[in-house]
Amino acid sequence: MDVGELLNYQPDRGAKRLRAGDDDDDDPRNKKAGRELARNLEGDDSEDPSGDRKRILEKLMDDDEDADDQEGEPVDESSVKKMILTFEKRSYKNQELRIKFPDTPGRFMETELDLNDIIQEMHVIATMPDLYHLLVELNAVHSLLGLLSHENTDILSFKYAIAVVDLLQELTDIDTLHESEEGAEVLIDSLLEGQVVALLVQNMERLDELVKEEADGVYNTLAIIENMAEFRPGLCTEAAQQGLMQWLLKRIKAKIPFDANKLYCSEVLAILLQNNDSTFPLIDCRSVCVILLQVFKRHNPATAEEQEMMENLFDAMCSCLMLASNRDRFLRGEGLQLMNLMLREKKMSRTSALRVLDHGMIGPEGSDNCHKFVDILGLRTIFPLFMKTPKKMRKAGAADKEHEEHVCSIISSCLRNLKAQQRTRLLSKFTENDCEKVDRLMELHFKYLEAVQLADKRIEGEKHDMVKRGEILDDVMEDEFYLRRLDAGLFVLQLLCYIMVEISNSGISQLQQRVHQILNLRGGSVKVVRHIMREYAENIGDGKSEEFKESEQKRIMDLLENF
Repeated sequence: MDVGELLNYQPDRGAKRLRAGDDDDDDPRNKKAGRELARNLEGDDSEDPSGDRKRILEKLMDDDEDADDQEGEPVDESSVKKMILTFEKRSYKNQELRIKFPDTPGRFMETELDLNDIIQEMHVIATMPDLYHLLVELNAVHSLLGLLSHENTDILSFKYAIAVVDLLQELTDIDTLHESEEGAEVLIDSLLEGQVVALLVQNMERLDELVKEEADGVYNTLAIIENMAEFRPGLCTEAAQQGLMQWLLKRIKAKIPFDANKLYCSEVLAILLQNNDSTFPLIDCRSVCVILLQVFKRHNPATAEEQEMMENLFDAMCSCLMLASNRDRFLRGEGLQLMNLMLREKKMSRTSALRVLDHGMIGPEGSDNCHKFVDILGLRTIFPLFMKTPKKMRKAGAADKEHEEHVCSIISSCLRNLKAQQRTRLLSKFTENDCEKVDRLMELHFKYLEAVQLADKRIEGEKHDMVKRGEILDDVMEDEFYLRRLDAGLFVLQLLCYIMVEISNSGISQLQQRVHQILNLRGGSVKVVRHIMREYAENIGDGKSEEFKESEQKRIMDLLENF
């Protein structure tokens, strides 16, 4: 038994997430576990004939006797400075003795324990984020990162790395950071300047997750990254460029049993990709396809946690497909075939597969995917979902509106992008079985038209009341009202009207006549459809070039002229 076992005692300090199987540990200040291990070392003299072990045991006992006095001391700026300076002094002394006696651990064992003790004591700083600037001003952040990147590979170096990760996780707790944003900014700046993400990734590479303590170290490392990303979303790009993206994919694809770390990796991956388009080129969406193919193609997640991981991976896929070049990779990586297969298998992944198809086929960049989707007989899969929302999807928690939105978006993308034979095959679907799909289209149109008109009526009433009270209708309120219209189904209504206008301009008189016939029978109006489409045209092309926006608006207005 060596001194590394003395450092195994790492109490749970209230990590943001709870890991399955974790137990409550003793008070962080309790040295009992260390003393018990020390007693076991007394009978083993072979590793420390110099008598260093005895001195270490005596020191542990002395520290324990003084523990009650230390607990009573007030913690203020002066005591924090003293603590940090003590840490710096012990860190330097330990490094000096390691260099001087590299082959004689007994000569620096006492400094190892001293350093470990002060790292544990520094957790108290996490209760005072307004003093984080002291960590930076007194060079403690640099020294902590130095321990994190310790070149030695012995067990003691691993213990320090894990202890530092545990400390950083507590210092960067998102609730703590928001208590003093000024102090948090200083800390985060210093960590990023020291390439903290690269060091964390390097440290995770050498940890063995079969050892619980080291698995906890990986978990807390991911918590550090999540905390920093939530506090400062802009660092996601920098984190991805420092090797984190590749490590996450490698860890998720590893053929090891599902655990909390695997779930957390999928969540961090989704966070890195969400709304950070500069990270998209760093990930090949085919890699995510492989993960999904291996796990969820024909099997449902076994637990709620596995289902959460599946959804995280689908979210990551959708984010990847926001980049045009990734849509081509998605096509070449047979992502369409995979999503189509998932839709046919009728597993829990079906709802998410619809989302991915929607992202992969939308816009002019999705043209090749639309053509390929028809070639792999995807129309046979998507139109049954258009005709009726499967009950299993409802049980999986997907609302009718979400399902109908994705299906309508896929069909409208196909109508916009398909040419020649593939477009003819799509339009012929609407003529099958006495135009039953047109009937379903009009049924959905009136369903969402009624919901949106009801929402508009309520909004107009609220606006009228605001005017009577002399309140000003500002941009914030206008945005809120628009979001309520979207929630009522405005976007789905716009997609339905677009499909209606497209098939009416297809040159197939049967389709145009059926659309107008049902509009007249249900008391509908061509003017209402045109109004909805004009509003749709005004909002189209957000995020695209002005040239694209103008050409698309002109195309829609030309369709309306002949409707």
